[in-house]
Amino acid sequence: MAFDLGPHAGYIIASYAVTIIVVAALVASIRVDHRVQTRRLAELEAKGGRRRSAARGPAPGSTAAAPSPEPPASTARLQAGEPRR
Repeated sequence: MAFDLGPHAGYIIASYAVTIIVVAALVASIRVDHRVQTRRLAELEAKGGRRRSAARGPAPGSTAAAPSPEPPASTARLQAGEPRR
């Protein structure tokens, strides 16, 4: 099966090659960054840090008090329909 790319064959092949290289570099960069971020997260969790998305309350082994479950006054005013100041 032969393709007739005409007089622009060099440009077409080069553009496909560059595209493949750029996409492969992006995929490699994402994979490396994922490994780095996973390692950093594991180190932080090992030191007693916790994720912001975790349930509220002190981290295991922490002596810090749990945050208040009530929203700040400004949020309560907005939820009650009061205009912003």
